[in-house]
Amino acid sequence: MFGMMRSPAESYAKVGVDAAVETADPHRLVLMLFDGALAAVSLARIQMQGGQIPEKGAAISKAIDLITNGLRASLDMEAGGELAERLAALYEYMAQRLLFANLKNNVAALDEVSELLGSLREAWAQITPGEQAAA
Repeated sequence: MFGMMRSPAESYAKVGVDAAVETADPHRLVLMLFDGALAAVSLARIQMQGGQIPEKGAAISKAIDLITNGLRASLDMEAGGELAERLAALYEYMAQRLLFANLKNNVAALDEVSELLGSLREAWAQITPGEQAAA
């Protein structure tokens, strides 16, 4: 019976995350996607080095999901023009590198994606929400 229920701590954490998502502006949501993807790649690296193969695969899948169904899907391809196209291609490249990292247990590919995500997150964080709306 208790296996079917979340612990109070898990429920609280889930509510905390859901509340943060519901109250976040679009600019903040993108930062949260970057943070989630970075955390998943970092976790995958630790699990890869620890030989935790199923867990590593799950973390990489989560990172790919956040990049493709989160970051890439949030691009406005019409309004974003060439920049949106380049970002879409970069997100696709990152997803491919993560698949490669998963198949080959390649830490260097994880590190490459982590650096790319970190640079993009930093650039996004420099944009104020008002500028982002105008861009």
